[in-house]
Amino acid sequence: MLLRQVDAGAGAAIIVDEVLRNGDLSPLSAWVRAQPSWSDFPFLLLTQRGGSVERNPAARRLAEALGNVSFLERPFHPTTLVSAVQTALRARRRQYEARELIARIRQDEALLERRVAERTAELEAANRQLASQILEREKAEMALRQAQRLEAVGQLTSGVAHDFNNLLTVVIGNIEQLQKRISDPAMVRRLSMMGEASRRGAKLTAQMLAFSRRQKLEPRPVDLNDTIRGMRDLLHSTIGLSVEILEPELAEDLWPAMIDPTQIELMILNLAINARDAMPTGGTLLIRTENAEIGPSASPEAPPAGRYVTVSVTDNGSGMSEEVLARAFEPFFTTKPVGKGSGLGLSQVYGVAKQSGGGVGIDTTLGQGTTIKIFLPRAERLPVHEFLEPPDLPTAPADHVAVLVVDDDDAVREVTADYLHDLGYRVVEAGSGGAALELFEQRPDIAAVVLDFAMPGLNGADLAREMYSRRPTVPVLFATGYADAEALAGTSDDHLIRKPFEPSELATKISKVLRTARG
Repeated sequence: MLLRQVDAGAGAAIIVDEVLRNGDLSPLSAWVRAQPSWSDFPFLLLTQRGGSVERNPAARRLAEALGNVSFLERPFHPTTLVSAVQTALRARRRQYEARELIARIRQDEALLERRVAERTAELEAANRQLASQILEREKAEMALRQAQRLEAVGQLTSGVAHDFNNLLTVVIGNIEQLQKRISDPAMVRRLSMMGEASRRGAKLTAQMLAFSRRQKLEPRPVDLNDTIRGMRDLLHSTIGLSVEILEPELAEDLWPAMIDPTQIELMILNLAINARDAMPTGGTLLIRTENAEIGPSASPEAPPAGRYVTVSVTDNGSGMSEEVLARAFEPFFTTKPVGKGSGLGLSQVYGVAKQSGGGVGIDTTLGQGTTIKIFLPRAERLPVHEFLEPPDLPTAPADHVAVLVVDDDDAVREVTADYLHDLGYRVVEAGSGGAALELFEQRPDIAAVVLDFAMPGLNGADLAREMYSRRPTVPVLFATGYADAEALAGTSDDHLIRKPFEPSELATKISKVLRTARG
């Protein structure tokens, strides 16, 4: 009965020792031991005189069994009993207060642990976000470094392109003049070789300007299937017999692509040469065309989301390692021996593709082969098939037609003047912008102007504006060895000729601008 009452929630127990002296204390002792940490139930034991712990072994046993025991010898004053009971009850109330405090502490601990867990999760999420941002920043910095390298090489290229093309103009022009005057077959053959070498130099300059994205392209709708079919003989003669060129896989419903026709041929040829070099012991080469719709991509080489026409070149050669793949589009980077490659092939492909609004993708496996895919924007109109012009060059419409040739390079100016003389034009020459403007005002018979775009002092663009302000009906044909695409953005292709140019190009261009000016 005592155990039931205590367990029901008593504040203290007053017990006469005779009740417990011969009783079974084990259940009560077990309850005392099982109390929670905050609880220490008070027992007040009423003993006979001389029943204290020091003189009574039985009292010692009760103290050990009950724990929190206070002994009160009989007889006692009532006040003593009341005081002892009040003390026990106050102690029990403190224990209950401690229980509530412990409960609150545990609640606070749980809340703190929950908040720590939430904060830890937030920090982990922030760390993951930071790591992702760091990775994105590293990618952006890598793309920026790549762009800066291309920009640096582009600036270097543009610095020498003008002078180099001027030199090639002089070389090719003088070769043309010598071929007209020499009949010895051996000399004619040597001059032809010199002319071909000069034209290859001009193509190399064009490639360098293309990968640095500084050459003004002439995009138009192109049927890539026709382009590839027309390159069959060129590819076979360039690649050689060690590599088997498989029948191209050409999509029947291929969209027209928007690209400079000359540049796409160079791009395909560059990829084919790279594929050949990756197969020194022989292999197979496959060219494929497809239509493609792609989504956003994080790769800087990939095109923006949209519809594209693709042309890919696949080989079963050595493939690329991750290190080589990471630098594949860097200008002048090559894995070929010295003298076997310039490192401009893939750079040129990348530059023209990006400048055209597309991109490039590489799928490679080391030891198994590589596929390089060019993405070109889909053209909104069908290609226009051009027919060959008649072999006769258009000459001067009359004997009195005068053309002003302006170029600060004497040799280039002389070659251009010789071309025009041969075509029947009267030529007036000027070596600077100031001299040209003076002659333009003095000679009302000047019907057209062939003007170097990049000149010291009064440059070609400024000089053309001055001439137009004085005589807006006189057409100007810009001749340029190099000019930034942005600087020529407002100039139509009919009023632009690139050095080094052939006599036929100059004849066609000058005749066309004159016809247009006369209506």
